Amino acid sequence: MNTTTLALRSIRGYQRYLSPLKGFRCAHAAYHGGLSCSAAISRIVEARGVLGGWPDIQAQFAACRAAHDALRASARVDTRGVFCCGPIPIPFRCG
Repeated sequence: MNTTTLALRSIRGYQRYLSPLKGFRCAHAAYHGGLSCSAAISRIVEARGVLGGWPDIQAQFAACRAAHDALRASARVDTRGVFCCGPIPIPFRCG
């Protein structure tokens, strides 16, 4: 199995089994509307693969972090747990 297939299966597993249980929404989707990080990254990986899409994947998480900060600053919503990367350790920086 190549890295693209593995990444897409992992994202779909997260979307199906973990995301419904976590109890919060991706900050990027909450702030901007549209796609969540997992949906956006899935599209990036489908189009360019993991390595080819890596800069855009990092940019998506940075945009999510900025959306989290904007939500918190505006006090529009309770931001505890909103940032999609917040309570979940991931192997790269989010902004």
